[in-house]
Amino acid sequence: MRSGSSEVRDESSARNALLYGVDENPPWYLSILLAIQQFLTCFSGTFAYPVILSSALCIAHDSSGLSEFINTVIFVCGASTLLQTTLGIRLPIVQGPSYAFIPPILILMKQYKDRCPNFELPGNITLPFEKGSEEHKAVWKFNMAEIHGSLMVGSVFQIFVGFSGLMTVLVRYIGPLTIAPTISLIGLSMFDVASDMGSAQWWICFLTIFLVILFSQYLRNVNVGACGKTQVKLFLLFPVLFSTTISWFVCLVLTLTNVLPDHPGEWGYLARTDTNVDALKNAQWFRLPYPGQWGAPRVSLSGVLGMIAGCVASMIESVGDYYACARLCDVTAPPASAICRGIGTEGITCLLAGVWGAGGGNTSLSQNIGAIGITKVGSRVVIQCVGVIMIVLGCLGKIGGFFVMVPTPIIGGLYFVTSGMITAVGISSLQQVDLNSTRNLFIFGFSLFFGLSFPRWIASHPLDVGTRKERGLMQSSIQESTKVSVSNDSVYDLPFLRPLLKKLKCLSYLPFCQSSPKDNEEEKKYTVMTPVNNHVTKTKDVGDERTDSNSTSIEIIFS
Repeated sequence: MRSGSSEVRDESSARNALLYGVDENPPWYLSILLAIQQFLTCFSGTFAYPVILSSALCIAHDSSGLSEFINTVIFVCGASTLLQTTLGIRLPIVQGPSYAFIPPILILMKQYKDRCPNFELPGNITLPFEKGSEEHKAVWKFNMAEIHGSLMVGSVFQIFVGFSGLMTVLVRYIGPLTIAPTISLIGLSMFDVASDMGSAQWWICFLTIFLVILFSQYLRNVNVGACGKTQVKLFLLFPVLFSTTISWFVCLVLTLTNVLPDHPGEWGYLARTDTNVDALKNAQWFRLPYPGQWGAPRVSLSGVLGMIAGCVASMIESVGDYYACARLCDVTAPPASAICRGIGTEGITCLLAGVWGAGGGNTSLSQNIGAIGITKVGSRVVIQCVGVIMIVLGCLGKIGGFFVMVPTPIIGGLYFVTSGMITAVGISSLQQVDLNSTRNLFIFGFSLFFGLSFPRWIASHPLDVGTRKERGLMQSSIQESTKVSVSNDSVYDLPFLRPLLKKLKCLSYLPFCQSSPKDNEEEKKYTVMTPVNNHVTKTKDVGDERTDSNSTSIEIIFS
């Protein structure tokens, strides 16, 4: 019986094992292809963000201005991704535009609604200028200036919260019962986006979903020869890339044969490959985004307060993303110092977004974390390659315009798969929580239901009880939920600075540095017993007696 259980556990571990861990580097050619796949996963949200804001900013009918705006967003996202993966949280997380900034921006722009010309009407009496003219550009650049000035000031709040260590106060009370609904809601919040995009042509959407499932679940163990005798699990590595390419080719054939309707009002039109061809035609071959390109920033009190609200929502979402990414990458839960550094660095990326004029702040992209669970590739280098690709595409408008032509229902199918993975990861965090407790069931159920219901109402209308063990707040429960067998806190170390931190003890008192007082406090409290010689051991507090003579204890620092 014991042997059978061991075999089941080994089979499960092998099935869920990562092909490449956080600190592992795939061959350069695989890294590039994997990075392109990750970019395909996130580019829909990245491109959709400036398009959603275009009407409120009065830039919608200026095709060249909108193209420059899109390139700026991509460029800043790439730079932010490099900064976050190198000096921030150092987990393989792609940074992208945060949709939490859209509501305050739309409210802020209402006061300038009369300035926007209505090009849909024959002739505009109040603003009689042409689309894309210098007068038209002056209107939307004026609107952009206030957004970016307010964002630059508001981002200082997030920088302070991150690097001052205030996040550690919140992190101390974050356990599985808190993480589970937060991460699950991140995935569930995308269901309307996925359904809207998928409903543009359900058959193409279903084809994309079917191909992702086929490649990632049924053909995952098929080895394909590559580069001579090397055997590579191509279908497991590139399910998104292969699915997107095949579905895109099917849409191309249906477009050339006029099977898909060519009228914008008909169902299935958005599955055509020529709906966004103007984005490719109007894009420049090369343009380097630069700071202050839309003019001198302006600041207003209402704008700053709105941006601070967006930063707060973005911070809460990012903390949940950190835990989800750590779990999928099979590393220890991020310590308090790493979370503080990640939030502070995210604040810096929001500041850069304001300086460059990206239309809003950045946050961690959940769909890319879900892609890690599907592809089993959690390499930091791959995500850093994504950052480089984004920077290059931000300067090469034609290539970015080419990716814009990916049909909408294909993106909807990808959202169904990746968002579903994020939701499942959140629910799986409850495995160490006492689900026989009606209190825990009430908290999780209410949080999930209220988290879905209240934002829906907002969109349509512009006491501490229970033991720490019961709530899953014991650090051993949090650590066991990540299912790691060795210490891998080095994932969160700042590169090249570990020796310096050991020499200059004063730096250890900074809350965003590794081995900060918060980290050391937890180190004294908890250790983790790891399996040796196939014997499974349990996590115990420092004061407990260890009775398993066949095990070896390895101390793991976690918050």
